[in-house]
Amino acid sequence: MFIDIHAHAVRIPAAPFLGFQTFPTPEQLLNRYRELNVDRGILLPLVSPEVYLPQANEDILEMAERFPGKFIPFCNIDPRVVSNSFDAPLDRCLKYYKDKGCRGVGEVTVNLPFLHPLVQNLFKHTQEAGLPLTFHIAPQMGGCYGIHDDPGLPQLEQCLGKFSKLKFLAHSATFWAEISRLETPADRRGYPSYPVNEEGVVPKLFRRYPNLLGDLSAGSGCNALTRDPDYAAHFLAEFQDRLFFGIDICKPDGPAPLAGFLVKLRDEKKISQDVFSKVTRENAVKLLGL
Repeated sequence: MFIDIHAHAVRIPAAPFLGFQTFPTPEQLLNRYRELNVDRGILLPLVSPEVYLPQANEDILEMAERFPGKFIPFCNIDPRVVSNSFDAPLDRCLKYYKDKGCRGVGEVTVNLPFLHPLVQNLFKHTQEAGLPLTFHIAPQMGGCYGIHDDPGLPQLEQCLGKFSKLKFLAHSATFWAEISRLETPADRRGYPSYPVNEEGVVPKLFRRYPNLLGDLSAGSGCNALTRDPDYAAHFLAEFQDRLFFGIDICKPDGPAPLAGFLVKLRDEKKISQDVFSKVTRENAVKLLGL
């Protein structure tokens, strides 16, 4: 059975008049998991206000407690909390939630640059807490959510080197578009459909930095593989110990095409059973001590 590295749920759906997309309730998410043969999921709270209504870490803990064995809680800390300063004692927040059972941090969606002092402070304290961190990359400042970086991901690379003991779970279209060389910078805003004729910065960063992990959830992670199945088989085999199956269902009936694609690659002998098992389950078990 699969383990979903990237899940969202809400105890109470947002009021429809606000116009926000509503995440599934835990019951709705578990129904979807039964359809998809997913054993459990990592619940990620969204606490930054860039796009969604902020969500309490306590909601995640409550849902994980109510459905034992089905949800693994992450906590999320907006780097502006406590004092909105570069030396805010975020270690206190992280220790509190780690003691409550949270196995990681994220999904970090604050729309600040990677090298902003507030973001650097969050990375520093997360590394010291010994927790992995799931993040979303944004292609611009303003009008979107996610940590901002430029084409080629130079700020992320600097952080991977500076915080070498912090395990970064990378996610979003802006990250996964760069599995190949971009035809234009605008391609990092969506899902490129052209094949991987020349490798981009993503596989190069994987080779250079062992603390970079790949969250394959959502259309972005799925598209990175399905756009070129032959390259996908090579990529999955090369980085089999650092890639993680995920869904990122953002509504009760959200799609999950990655599961079928991975099964197809395995059944067609394009990836081995060992690669399939690591990506779909075993890597998450090892990373989070499940």
